[in-house]
Amino acid sequence: MPGASVHRQLPATQAGRRLTMQTPQVHGKPVRASQSDYSELALPNDANVLGNVLGGKVMHLVDLAGAMAALRHARTPVVTASVDYMNFLHPVHIGQLIVLRSSVNRVFRTSMEVGVKVWVEDLLTGERQHTSSAYLTFVAVDTAGNRVHVPAVIPETEEEKRRYEEALRRREYRLELRERSHP
Repeated sequence: MPGASVHRQLPATQAGRRLTMQTPQVHGKPVRASQSDYSELALPNDANVLGNVLGGKVMHLVDLAGAMAALRHARTPVVTASVDYMNFLHPVHIGQLIVLRSSVNRVFRTSMEVGVKVWVEDLLTGERQHTSSAYLTFVAVDTAGNRVHVPAVIPETEEEKRRYEEALRRREYRLELRERSHP
């Protein structure tokens, strides 16, 4: 139950009485609670002269889908802190449906890694093709822009557990890169 407290016994005082201190109970949320789906039709104003959707447009949609998952998990405003990796495997053409699925991979106190996978769907045939993937880091903030703690994420499936472990390695790599670039 959110906001519940756990009572903890403290050592006896000089008068022989025991004091009770309330400690907030932090509960985790399953990965599935953050999972978000987003779709958008590829339109001519989003494309280059070859009729392919601009990579920047796909990146914008990835950021939106990632933010939805982070918001669902944290239930507080979030800001994008980084995009670690993004690949473009296949072009997206005008008239195709861009389908994005995102979920929180791991939480690190005030930040969280979100994975986003992008498919393109041919609406006439129903054929889907994986076109992009990305890992983003979001930071939870209050209305004044101060960092706030985020509930833990609980991986349940083998795939979620794998992504959870891999997120730690990516975070360590990010921190190492940041350290090298800011001596």
